[in-house]
Amino acid sequence: MISSKSRIQIAKPDIVRHFDNLPSHVLKLKELQAILASQRAFWRLAQNTTAQDFIGFLQSHAKLHEIEFAFPQRTERCYVWGDVPLLSILLSLRKDIYLSHYTAMRVHGLTEQSPTTLYLSEERSRPAQPRDRPQIGQTEIDEAFRRPPRVSQNWVEYAGRKIYLLNGAYTNHLGIVAEKVTDDDGRTVQARLTNLERTLIDITVRPVYAGGVFEVAKAFELARDRLSVNRLIPMLRKLDFVFPYHQVIGFYLERAGYKPSQLDLVRRLPMQYDFFLAPEINKTRYDSKWRLLVPEGL
Repeated sequence: MISSKSRIQIAKPDIVRHFDNLPSHVLKLKELQAILASQRAFWRLAQNTTAQDFIGFLQSHAKLHEIEFAFPQRTERCYVWGDVPLLSILLSLRKDIYLSHYTAMRVHGLTEQSPTTLYLSEERSRPAQPRDRPQIGQTEIDEAFRRPPRVSQNWVEYAGRKIYLLNGAYTNHLGIVAEKVTDDDGRTVQARLTNLERTLIDITVRPVYAGGVFEVAKAFELARDRLSVNRLIPMLRKLDFVFPYHQVIGFYLERAGYKPSQLDLVRRLPMQYDFFLAPEINKTRYDSKWRLLVPEGL
């Protein structure tokens, strides 16, 4: 190992230059193994230099460090070269992860709060066969929404943040966009996230991941000059929810002062049942225009 170590020390400037020039500074073990295999001859490293030798050297003598996120569903590990924004690290953990819910709200300027919880989502795979659509009536709606909302336990704490990795239904990445965003330290990050319309739909469906219904109502107010209801309605149709969330969206739009022509786009959808703004609301009032039970004070 002495000669191997001396060779890797000699090659260190070239190795550091190679890593500095990589397009991504967040790497998985397989990627590090591939780099070692492809560059071994150029760097004149000994054949008995293993991937663990290589990684250990870079951790001790360069800018590589390992990070572990022990999510209950599956632990995610990665190697980071230098100082990388947390959002970039998280979005590199799996192929198609994207920012969602409260985190997407903040990116789009839909909250005046500074939430410390981060929400990321990953779609489930496309089902092999289409699933039968459940049949619901008023009884099923009442039973479902008088229970507490389901909240994922797939979260970890890291660097003073609570980080959720949510598992969403297959949508073929509907409303997911890639754009540059600014992290909490003012650094620019290339991110995948839900667009404005998809974000508002998602937080309508799951207000528990958005700071609650009052925060969702505020988000619709802050989106008033940017939201396209003409884009939102077809997206809502494609998502094909069992429950009539369009009634909730209509309520939020009206409360936020959207134009009557925009509200009419929602009113064209059927309203067959009474519905709930969110699960487990204690004190409620009834909004007859949207057939909706909403919290008192909203």
